[in-house]
Amino acid sequence: MIRVAKTAGFCFGVNRAVETVYKLLDEDKTVCTLGPIIHNPQLVEELGRKGVRIIDAPEDAKAGETVVIRSHGVPPEVIEKLKALGVDYKDATCPYVQKIHRLVSDGEREGRRVMLAGDAKHPEVEGILGCCKTSYRTFKTREELENLFKNEPELAEMPLLFCEQTTFNVEEWEKCLDFVKKVCTNASVFDTICKATTNRQREARELARESDLMLVIGGRHSSNTAKLKEVCEPYAQTYLIETAAELAALPVKGKANIGITAGASTPASIIKEVLVTMTDKIETNELNFEEMLEESLKSLNTDEKVHGVVVSISPTEVYVDVGRKQAGYIPANELSNDPNAKPEDLVKIGDEMDLLIMKTNDQEGTIMLSKKRIDAIKGWEDIAAAMDAEEILTGKVTEVVKGGVIVLYNGIRVFIPASQAVANRGDDLEALKGQDVQFRIIEVNRQRRRAVGSIRSVLREQRKAAQAKFWESVEEGQEFTGTVKSLTNFGAFVDLGG
Repeated sequence: MIRVAKTAGFCFGVNRAVETVYKLLDEDKTVCTLGPIIHNPQLVEELGRKGVRIIDAPEDAKAGETVVIRSHGVPPEVIEKLKALGVDYKDATCPYVQKIHRLVSDGEREGRRVMLAGDAKHPEVEGILGCCKTSYRTFKTREELENLFKNEPELAEMPLLFCEQTTFNVEEWEKCLDFVKKVCTNASVFDTICKATTNRQREARELARESDLMLVIGGRHSSNTAKLKEVCEPYAQTYLIETAAELAALPVKGKANIGITAGASTPASIIKEVLVTMTDKIETNELNFEEMLEESLKSLNTDEKVHGVVVSISPTEVYVDVGRKQAGYIPANELSNDPNAKPEDLVKIGDEMDLLIMKTNDQEGTIMLSKKRIDAIKGWEDIAAAMDAEEILTGKVTEVVKGGVIVLYNGIRVFIPASQAVANRGDDLEALKGQDVQFRIIEVNRQRRRAVGSIRSVLREQRKAAQAKFWESVEEGQEFTGTVKSLTNFGAFVDLGG
């Protein structure tokens, strides 16, 4: 029997960072990341093939590149450096990490010394400690914490602020907390372990107790993946693997109960690949492999469609009732492809809509949904048909990007090259932003989810029609109002509309 943890795979913060990179690529931006976007070599390599560079410092960014700050966050001086250099950047720091930055800064202003549970060499911890302007202490275990107080007994009487790395081991934190309560007389304690991490570790522990063998899938340099392995090891034979290729060397065959969990930086595609590879490794009479695979993948909840009714609207999310016990919500960036649109302008309470399930979190009782992806599925059918029919479409210019503009049509982002966006070379593209324009589709690539259009071809037809109409009715003596387009030594050229 194979069972996959429901919490396996991307957490909210990691998914947000990865989506930020893909969104910029869809906008034809040149992207680099400040350090690997996540601790997963396979995904990092895939992004590398798409042209995403990894840089070590703000000054490594090239002209025209957009720098993405990963979910781990960075010290404040890195942000200041990016601004000083005039580098375009997107901050994808996890909200849970941002909260720790605020706690640390506020604590120092109150005169408290920061005591951080975590790995001092981890990028997230380096970013947090960068917020400290006075001395601080870090520790990874209760034993290390006890040694700190033995070497510096004055700490017991000092005003302290305790918090932890978001992926810190939950059980170890509880041991440290027990010591703090016994020793410290003036300590503020904040539980800053990410709730997704807490749930992931708890579920992994429970799954390990009921399994003969545990597989932990994730990057070997990932902190949360390594901690999952630590959590599982006391209860079952546990292996950490990065890809399905590593299964060949493991004693998987003959195990009756196998549990699988994955770190917060592990893509769903790798989890699925591991499951598929199990066909040749597992022998069972209870279920055939196809049934086991189908059952295991249910927890991933990808591509399932639901119908929902809007029940509440906030600036960042829309809450919907989808007829299930879990609360459904649509993040603002999954509501529409228009980055300037506000949720309250797009929907109202009581609206009904078809939605796509992006992620289910049974521990928190929530379902993350997307409207723009359903719209895109429908929109591609219209786009393909419009290209075949050479139909003239109407859409709104939402962005001016490198080399052209983006027009939004039925949830599809259509790229209009600069050469096809205006009637005359040199016309200002910025003037099109926010305008409704008519255009034709001239290229569709479904695999790359790319559609290319032309405004200019429509403008030319309209101009020819206006010229024909003019010559049909023009007579000597008629008066016209026109726009002077150019002056020469022999006269002036006036545009009479076509």
